[in-house]
Amino acid sequence: MAPEYGSVGIISSKGDVYSYGILLMETFTRKKPTDEMFGGETSLKNWVEISLPHAVTEVVDVNLLQEEQGFGAKKNVCQAIMELATDCSKESPEQRITMKDVSE
Repeated sequence: MAPEYGSVGIISSKGDVYSYGILLMETFTRKKPTDEMFGGETSLKNWVEISLPHAVTEVVDVNLLQEEQGFGAKKNVCQAIMELATDCSKESPEQRITMKDVSE
């Protein structure tokens, strides 16, 4: 859930883009925000942010990045997706990209 929902209850497309970013993280890491590895200061979002740009292979599902032909290209695509996910899920709604930007 977007942070602003809990604090002021405002619904907007900025919340939708936040949710989309978290969904991308869940899909490509195969982890949920409620996974037992997350707690305290660590969250799915923080875990992914910390991995960028050099350790994306540490968070993306290993089945997506198997060492084979095209590994470098796959890694670059996964990195771009994780960067998009973090741009979508910024804490402040004003800092998030728009859904229009996501689709371009």
